[in-house]
Amino acid sequence: MSSGNRFWSPVVHDPVPYVPGEQPRMPGLVKLNTNENPYPPSPRVVQAIQHTAALGLQRYPDPESTALREAIARHHGIDAAQVFVGNGSDEVLAHVFMALLKHDTPILFPDITYSFYPVYCGLYGVDYQTVPLADDYTINPADYCGKPNGGIIFPNPNAPTGRLLALDAIERIAQANPDSVVVVDEAYVDFGGTTAIQLVDRYDNLLVVHTLSKSRSLAGMRVGFAVGHPALIEALERVKNSFNSYPLDRLAIAGAVAAMEDGEYFERCCQAVIATRETLSADLTGLGFEVLPSAANFIFVRHPQRDAAELAKALRERSIIVRHFKLPRIDQFLRITVGTEGECQALVAALRGILA
Repeated sequence: MSSGNRFWSPVVHDPVPYVPGEQPRMPGLVKLNTNENPYPPSPRVVQAIQHTAALGLQRYPDPESTALREAIARHHGIDAAQVFVGNGSDEVLAHVFMALLKHDTPILFPDITYSFYPVYCGLYGVDYQTVPLADDYTINPADYCGKPNGGIIFPNPNAPTGRLLALDAIERIAQANPDSVVVVDEAYVDFGGTTAIQLVDRYDNLLVVHTLSKSRSLAGMRVGFAVGHPALIEALERVKNSFNSYPLDRLAIAGAVAAMEDGEYFERCCQAVIATRETLSADLTGLGFEVLPSAANFIFVRHPQRDAAELAKALRERSIIVRHFKLPRIDQFLRITVGTEGECQALVAALRGILA
């Protein structure tokens, strides 16, 4: 990494940037490392994008993304004033850290979680404390109750573990922290959880963040949103309009609206991923792997007799890539995206050969 440049602003020197999963170009690649949906978006998405492109792109998009906010509101039975949208949930989260989590008291999040959180803290000067997961890699809600904080954030299901926190536990955390914003990052909730969006009318300190990258198959388009009390949404809008008043382009808005409206296709894809996940979990358990219970479109596994890094390397030599984190407590785990049935069968066959 570069040691710096004399033209850099001071803020550039300190943050340790987030490292996304690689996007290699390999012949015959089975790509199971970045939690993308193995299925394409709804055909209605493609039609909407084509129609919008044909109308011309010389005009700016709606800066409020009104059509998309209304589509999200209809889907979840809320008011459009409770919805904020941005370029993927990562941009939404960036605005959350700046607008709602930058206080004098440290914020709290799990020690094993989405690794972008400490990056945002470094970029925006947000103090934080990590809260250890339990020995079974679950979040203990009691650890977030009765402790002074400037805010709380965690994914549900958690990443990279895939473990789910029940809705009543989230409600308990929101109740116990009435003066702090509780952010629930639900990037994977559609694959086995229940969204906390149904709680936002009861708790004005609860903000729920979603992405269309996973369950709606739009990772290549970058659309995310947050749902919460209008006062929280106003804070996000104020930051957004001080940074980029036109966050979503016309094609993204049109495609995202179509994705939100095609509920039948959405449900079918989610159920297909869930079914494949359960089959893959059973197959890897049969090969001697410990597989953590997952409510996401990935599984988190380790083998008691084989080193995770060596397994990842051996898979890569067979043109199969999975994610390995060289981090404390989880350096012997692999995070494996649930692909198509064929891709998962190829993975199992490769592991069977490697272990033999």
